[in-house]
Amino acid sequence: MTSLPIRFRVTAAFAVAMVVVLGATGWALYARVDSQLSAALDRNLRLRAADLTVLVQQPRATPSLAAAGGGALIERGEVYAQLLDAHGAVLDATPPLGKAALLTSAELKAVLGGGPIVGERDRVPGLDEPSRLLATPLQRQGRRVVLVVGATAEDRAETLSSLRGAILVAGSLALVLATLVGYRLAGLALRPVEAMRRRAAEISASTPGERLPVAHTRDEVERLGSTLNDMLGRLEDAIERERGFVADAGHELRTPLALLRTELELALRHGHDPAGLREAVRAASEEVERLSRLADGLLLIARADSGSLELRREPLVADDLLETIVTRFAWRAEDSERPLAWRGASGLVVEGDRLRLEQALDNLVENALRHGAGAVTLEAAETGDGRVELHVRDEGPGLPPSFVPRAFERFTRPDPDRGVPGSGLGLAIVRAVAVAHGGDALAANRPGGGADVWVVLPAASQALASATISRRNDGVSSSEGGSSSSSA
Repeated sequence: MTSLPIRFRVTAAFAVAMVVVLGATGWALYARVDSQLSAALDRNLRLRAADLTVLVQQPRATPSLAAAGGGALIERGEVYAQLLDAHGAVLDATPPLGKAALLTSAELKAVLGGGPIVGERDRVPGLDEPSRLLATPLQRQGRRVVLVVGATAEDRAETLSSLRGAILVAGSLALVLATLVGYRLAGLALRPVEAMRRRAAEISASTPGERLPVAHTRDEVERLGSTLNDMLGRLEDAIERERGFVADAGHELRTPLALLRTELELALRHGHDPAGLREAVRAASEEVERLSRLADGLLLIARADSGSLELRREPLVADDLLETIVTRFAWRAEDSERPLAWRGASGLVVEGDRLRLEQALDNLVENALRHGAGAVTLEAAETGDGRVELHVRDEGPGLPPSFVPRAFERFTRPDPDRGVPGSGLGLAIVRAVAVAHGGDALAANRPGGGADVWVVLPAASQALASATISRRNDGVSSSEGGSSSSSA
């Protein structure tokens, strides 16, 4: 069944259900009619038994049952009667029966001792048809006798046979009609699905903007079509981003490669001049370094997008992380005559990869020193939802308002026309690292001027934070003790 089309499977299931319903209905109707016919036959037997009882119990000479068999009380060939004494001897009977008793000794005793009984006979003497009989105890001239009245069941059998035929014919026609209707309805219900399938076969990357036709039926098919269209929209956006990423990467790679080729050509052309050769090699080395950083950034973002960015998580004290970054950029800040400091919050611990988090903070400080102005401040703060924010602030002109919403997009720079060096991947790498740690990266302009860019990271558990702070303090104490001992 699983290899058949859905339309045929639905039709087959509908047909099976109709067979069950029609069969149950036909059986119930047949059983009800059978019960009604049996009840009607029993009523007729009781009525005839009552009429014959009056005839049999007349005190004077009465007509025999044989004589009654030719009248209105007994229908010849369909109804019969027999009168038995207490010992089972036949006192009187309708012509077809003769002198053979219709009741056995046990049945006769049951009638005399308990009252009327109803029984079935496959055949009786003179009648080769199934019949039903009623035996009733009577008093006749002071003697106990039993009156047996019976009737053939041929009429009931013929009625039931006709009913079975009608049920089979009508049920078969109803089944065929219902199956055809079910097949048609299944086709109508699946028509929107087929329309979506045909359109889906035509959609490709070269046909952007195409969507599946969705009928406004307010059912599961409409919801399926809407969901698939939403998925197509997301895939199209992803393809556009990838195309833009490839184009931007190619553009960013082209410039350093062109410069590198130029420097190498100059080196070949002026190889006899040692000073010029050294300058060309130095410039080529800078371009190679730029290409290396660009390739590393592209690889990190690609791994982050695929979910394969490896992280060596460990508990990190936020103050130590900020202090490391400030120490690393201290000489740059001194050369630029820019104050660089950090403000921590005691007891804040994050669980992450030190190398990746330092890389993200390096990019933020690099941007602040390159594009900002005034003092650069690093600060750690705790939010109310169990997260830690690592801020990098400056006192420059801030970020262009149009740039803030797309600050963390790849190859995006505030003003690319100014020729400011950079690939536009720094903030994209910051967000990729933050997201890989289960956090995020945000940017805003400070009310008093300057940019504020920060990383949001999940805080370590209370137990892990306490243990980390304790080990850190113990390490600091040991280091101070060792230094004092050495001095002594």
